[in-house]
Amino acid sequence: MKQIKKLLTLLLSLFVLTSFQRDHVITVYTIGDSTMANKDITDDKQERGWGMVLQSYFTDEVRVENHAVNGRSSKSFINEGRWQTVLDRIKPGDYVLIQFGHNDEKANPDRHTDPGSTFDENLSRFVRETRSKGGIPVLFNAVVRRNFFRQDGKDVDDESLRNTTFADLDEKVNSDTLIDTHGEYIIAPRRVAHDLHVPFVDANKITHDIEQSLGIEGSRRLHMWFKPGEHPSVPKGRKDNTHYNIYGAHVVAGMLIDELGRQVPALTPYIRHCDISVSKDGSGHFFDLQKAVDLAAKGLIPSPEGKGMVKGGRAITICVGPGEWPQPVMPKGKDIRLILTQDAVMK
Repeated sequence: MKQIKKLLTLLLSLFVLTSFQRDHVITVYTIGDSTMANKDITDDKQERGWGMVLQSYFTDEVRVENHAVNGRSSKSFINEGRWQTVLDRIKPGDYVLIQFGHNDEKANPDRHTDPGSTFDENLSRFVRETRSKGGIPVLFNAVVRRNFFRQDGKDVDDESLRNTTFADLDEKVNSDTLIDTHGEYIIAPRRVAHDLHVPFVDANKITHDIEQSLGIEGSRRLHMWFKPGEHPSVPKGRKDNTHYNIYGAHVVAGMLIDELGRQVPALTPYIRHCDISVSKDGSGHFFDLQKAVDLAAKGLIPSPEGKGMVKGGRAITICVGPGEWPQPVMPKGKDIRLILTQDAVMK
């Protein structure tokens, strides 16, 4: 009888602990533009925002809610009521990652803000109102555009790039060094972070260093660069130096989350890097678990430095997202470790 009571007590304790953990998940909200946003994954579309894949780099104790939207500036995000939607959801201890700039630069009056005045004011508003709800704001500046041409690119309509084809554009290159297109818009977030004592992630420098290290040709691997016929979702091809493909979004997210951990040490225990991630919602490297296992069996993983598929270590980890998954055929003699999220089930 005592053993039964002990067992029941243990089960009750586990139930209470599990319920507590589920009810006390830390939420990381992301607000920003198309470089961060969730994308359409129907018909195997390849575009991803780095915020879309961010969940793959956190443990189960953190839930990412990505509210970034294509084409939005700090101004339009507020005026369309999108910020209020996020603000209403913030709980004490939640985080808000804030990244704007690409569209604040545009001349369109519905989006345009000025660094040193309206842009700074909007960023400051995000910070103050996040704190008013007990949340922790983190400011990011804009990621770079892949630009090796010495000409001001701030008037590039990033959203229109989705309508171009590979044949529409000859890549203009007159520099082997990446050229900035953002100007003061990458300085303003740092200034606001300093003035308001907010953690700051220099996403512009991080992505600049990634793209520069890969060079003119290698950096194309990160973006929506496809030759005609290379991928069925873009049959005419595409040359897009702003938006990331699946691989590029993971490279950027992996680098940014490490810097986030350095700037916000409280999040470090929840940061996780798997060699390969698989998910049903497009946040992983692949949708197909068996495909990931087969690559791992060959010792191949996506390079976190942007160098394509590379040889992994002796043990290869695969993060498996929520949902039901067919049990994969695991190769003998290979150290492949599946890390299942809390809501992942093997059938």
